[in-house]
Amino acid sequence: MTVKPYIAIDGPAGAGKSTVARMLAKRLGYIYIDTGAMYRAVTLMALREGVDLKSEDSLNQLAQAVSIELFPDYNGGPKVYLNGDDVSDDIRSPQVSQNVSQVATVPGVRKHLVRLQRAMASRGGVVMEGRDIGTVVLPQAPIKIFLTASNKERARRRRGELAAKGNIITQEQMEKEIMARDLIDSTRKVDPLTRAADAVLIDSTTYTIDEVVGMIVSCIKKREGQS
Repeated sequence: MTVKPYIAIDGPAGAGKSTVARMLAKRLGYIYIDTGAMYRAVTLMALREGVDLKSEDSLNQLAQAVSIELFPDYNGGPKVYLNGDDVSDDIRSPQVSQNVSQVATVPGVRKHLVRLQRAMASRGGVVMEGRDIGTVVLPQAPIKIFLTASNKERARRRRGELAAKGNIITQEQMEKEIMARDLIDSTRKVDPLTRAADAVLIDSTTYTIDEVVGMIVSCIKKREGQS
């Protein structure tokens, strides 16, 4: 039996990675894995438990102790379970968004979650998205995409997601948060956000989700030698 390849999609916050990866997985019949959701789950638990986010030892112990499960849900997924509880909505709260980058800088947390992510991808047929998939988690992925968009567009998308859940924030404030998170993600010492040398760059600013998915499918077909 031929093992299906795994596909790595990286990029900054608000670039559309989750939506694109979810739709691509559905189109290909693959499993969609949102690695950012795993870091958000650890962050949520840390906030709930009152853990000092500046204490690497405490966060390492927390990451090792919690149970994180991802279940496919192509319409709104993935479903994220933290210690058996569905936290799919809770991990998208503004408070988690404001702190997840800090938690994601902790080497021990990253090492543990990367090990879990590699295990998830080991059977193939996976679309995995995050910030270090093509460079660290799955450096041998045959298809690597780096998805980005303008700061203004990424902020607009994030505002729309939050507004749909009743969280209102100004465009200016959202742009500031986006840029602050970009700075943390791209300058952290461990596994910073960066484009893999062999990743295809796609700027989604002026494209629809369907168009972006189509571009990635074309990349896959080209690699497979299809017309």
